[in-house]
Amino acid sequence: MNVTDSTLTTVDVVLPCLDEALALPWVLERMPAGWRAIVVDNGSSDGSAEIAAGLGAHVVREERRGFGAACHAGLLAAEAEFICFCDCDATLDPGGLVPFVEEVAAGRADLVLGRRRPQGRGAWPAHARAGNLALARMTRRRTGIALHDLGPMRAARRDALLSLGLTDRRSGYPLEMVVRAADAGWRVAERDVPYLPRAGKSKVTGTWRGTWHAVRDMRGVLTAPAGGAGATAPAPQAAPTSQPAPAAPSAATGADPEAGR
Repeated sequence: MNVTDSTLTTVDVVLPCLDEALALPWVLERMPAGWRAIVVDNGSSDGSAEIAAGLGAHVVREERRGFGAACHAGLLAAEAEFICFCDCDATLDPGGLVPFVEEVAAGRADLVLGRRRPQGRGAWPAHARAGNLALARMTRRRTGIALHDLGPMRAARRDALLSLGLTDRRSGYPLEMVVRAADAGWRVAERDVPYLPRAGKSKVTGTWRGTWHAVRDMRGVLTAPAGGAGATAPAPQAAPTSQPAPAAPSAATGADPEAGR
């Protein structure tokens, strides 16, 4: 199914943002036609919110600092049937989300995650990759899902995501989404995505200290009791009759984490 068809609701893309004035023009110009960019400003001091609004994005202001706080504020502000998340630092091209949404719309997966493939030196610092590897192993043991990355790029249905009852408002939010989805019996899939050197300075995994805090938050998610707030697997959707989506991603019912901001 082609997600630009009028048969599908407009897709909302949540872009958590903290001082990303340099990256915003690049990110927003790559938004798929007809999709709405929701830029969640998390306390920027460089005019990011004004730049985003000037480029046509819907801007939400979230005063509570934290990656999860920004992501969840965007989810609550979204209205479309399909919701995507993507970093706002020019490391990931939001245009690559089209096959993610097609896969969810076609009913082949409930949550599709991007498996980052570094492009060039400095795209993914060694300490951040090491933290991701450790979290991937722990997540496999916790969920039984064989993913290879817990990166920020992902897509799912809005109502299904809300049913997970996500509570983490720090760096553990992306992992909590995967863990709650696994507990609810969701089908989780991966797709390879190019991962580029970021524009500007990383707010999380650009340093050992930031990486340690992110890993600490995620370990807390992994040790929390299983189960969500009454979450269940999304209801099966009718099979699409239009153009089939691209081939399925590298992993089908497994997961493997990271957080590289």
